[in-house]
Amino acid sequence: MRLRCPECGVTRMFKPIRQTRSLDDWFWPLDGCPRCGYAYKREPGYFMLAICALNYGVITGSAIIVSFALDIIWSASMWAQVAFVFVPMPFLSFLFARHAKVLFVAIDHYFEPAHSENGTTDFAD
Repeated sequence: MRLRCPECGVTRMFKPIRQTRSLDDWFWPLDGCPRCGYAYKREPGYFMLAICALNYGVITGSAIIVSFALDIIWSASMWAQVAFVFVPMPFLSFLFARHAKVLFVAIDHYFEPAHSENGTTDFAD
C-alpha cells in the first residue's frame, strides 16, 4: 500500500505527487522498476481487472456497508445517504485507483512470480 515495487520494495511504481503534472501521470504506473527491472505493465489491458474489480468493488462495497450502517445507527433518510455515501464515491475512487493497481500487481506477483528458479526474469518488456 506504499505504492512500491512488489519485487524489490524500494522504488515507486508511480511518479511522486509533486512530479505529477497530468491525469496520465496519476493513473499510469511507470513502465518498470529501474532498480530490479520488474515490468509493471505486461500487456495491453493488464490493469482492467484492477480498475473494474478492485477499485470498483472496494469503493462500492464500502459504500454499501456505510449506507447500511447509516440506516441502522442514524435512521438516515435517502437524501442523507446520497450526501454522505454516494457523493464522495467518485472522489474516493479517484484516490484509490493507484492503490488498486499496486495491489493488483502485488497479487499477480504473489501468485505468478517474475523470476524463474535459476534467477532470471521470465519476461522482458
